[in-house]
Amino acid sequence: MSDYDVIVIGGGPAGLAAATSARGEGKRSVLVIERDQKLGGILNQCIHNGFGLITFNEELTGPEYADRFEMLARDAGVEFLLDTMVLDVSPDRVVTCVSEACGMQRITAGAVVLAMGCRERPRGALNIPGFRPAGVYTAGTAQRLVNIEGLMPGREVVILGSGDIGLIMARRMTLEGAHVACVAELMPYSGGLKRNIVQCLDDFGIPLLLSHTVTRVEGKRRVEAVWIAQVDEKGRPISGTENRYPCDTLLLSVGLLPENELSRAAGVELSRVTRGPVVNESLETSVPGIFACGNVLHVHDLVDYVSQEATAAGAAAGAWADACAQHQAHDEEPGIPVVAEGGVRYTVPQSIDPERMLEKLTIRFRVGGVFEDRRICVYLGDERVISKRRPILVPGEMEDVTLKREDLLARPGLEKIVVTLEEA
Repeated sequence: MSDYDVIVIGGGPAGLAAATSARGEGKRSVLVIERDQKLGGILNQCIHNGFGLITFNEELTGPEYADRFEMLARDAGVEFLLDTMVLDVSPDRVVTCVSEACGMQRITAGAVVLAMGCRERPRGALNIPGFRPAGVYTAGTAQRLVNIEGLMPGREVVILGSGDIGLIMARRMTLEGAHVACVAELMPYSGGLKRNIVQCLDDFGIPLLLSHTVTRVEGKRRVEAVWIAQVDEKGRPISGTENRYPCDTLLLSVGLLPENELSRAAGVELSRVTRGPVVNESLETSVPGIFACGNVLHVHDLVDYVSQEATAAGAAAGAWADACAQHQAHDEEPGIPVVAEGGVRYTVPQSIDPERMLEKLTIRFRVGGVFEDRRICVYLGDERVISKRRPILVPGEMEDVTLKREDLLARPGLEKIVVTLEEA
């Protein structure tokens, strides 16, 4: 018998939503293991508003949104282990963790939900020439310093990368009295939401330099300046386009990586595109009984979508645990592959079994560039079943389509589901 029906690893927005859903009207035992001393994850440092419009029909700050889900989880009777680090998850769902209070523990679960979130890509991954002076931070680190620790990283700032957290920190640093010289972006388009470009850059007169990158960092003890150059279509700096920007701080907002060390250790298959687990219609990974959701699965743009996805993962994990407790056999037949084509970079899930799916299933995806006047199309075999027109599609904003179970069951022998873009 398992110690818990469901163990959720990570107490951020994904973990809290998954745990609440897995509890299932109080009939299952659910444990959340969180390495921090406080629940809420990254939302605790996201003090700006804009969260919860979909989930709660009101605009909340990050801490307020996290608090809502923490209360829901506690009211549902979810148990928590805080300040506890998970060291390993075995394929047979034995979770090894360690904490100062309890030492090392091995806890068994009927099902495990991976909700560890993601981390920022560091400077070491960028190959920027120069020394390693003080004053180079990831945007998320700077956000924590300012919003939680009450510390200012610097006063003259350049930001590399236009992900949402970089855009938000451009505004935050400005409001705290710093001068943000510019935001440089390697790609010819921003990686953030349009609303953040407007509210965080345009409203404060902060330049966004598309197709630009930092080529050199000056300074040995502390950043003194950075050099920024225009890049060609292959991302290579163009000679003669460099400009020097004096600054004491360089913030990096250059991408997020799902934190999948535990996933790899458990033998979970990872996607080469998302770098998160490959999952089926139940958000179950390639290892039976281990599910994934939130930013550890693929990087989201809105936390409300994280909550929706995690709720589905938690419910599926709970159903799996029920079947295990009743010694019922699990159907491990592979589903129908979901294929991304025509500018669609990836889909989640990557396969669907019509027999196991709910009446409706949301497929989420991102595009690989900026596309104007396109149709998002879904083909079941050679038949197009969905076609919706979009005036513009950008990589920074997640898209979705909804499939109906009856449509898949009506086509026995279906070999693939294609999600693609077509000219409108």
